[in-house]
Amino acid sequence: MEKESNAIQFYREELKRIAWRLQYKSKVTLKRELPLELDHIHSKNFTEYSDNKIFIQQLINSISSDIGKKIIKEIYFNDKTEAQVAKEMNISQQAVNKWKTKILHSLYQKLSSKTYYR
Repeated sequence: MEKESNAIQFYREELKRIAWRLQYKSKVTLKRELPLELDHIHSKNFTEYSDNKIFIQQLINSISSDIGKKIIKEIYFNDKTEAQVAKEMNISQQAVNKWKTKILHSLYQKLSSKTYYR
């Protein structure tokens, strides 16, 4: 009887750990790969919405690498994970992450520079 209760307790604790890991992994993935929603960017004004959409399109088109463009579009506009993009492109998830980081950094630099404005 005691062995059964110890086994039950062991598996209960193990299931709690697994559930915690899954919840944590899901939270991290959601935080890192949150899709870009245009609804949060534009206002109710159609002109501003159109300007923002054109600006984002120009910003994406300013990415020099076709691979970088594809990765950014797939992750942020088509709501795919890095793993899904990596599988589609036959590269590692780590490579997708490095490309994404590199491209986002370059976009940040473009937006931070005084020469790149709307």
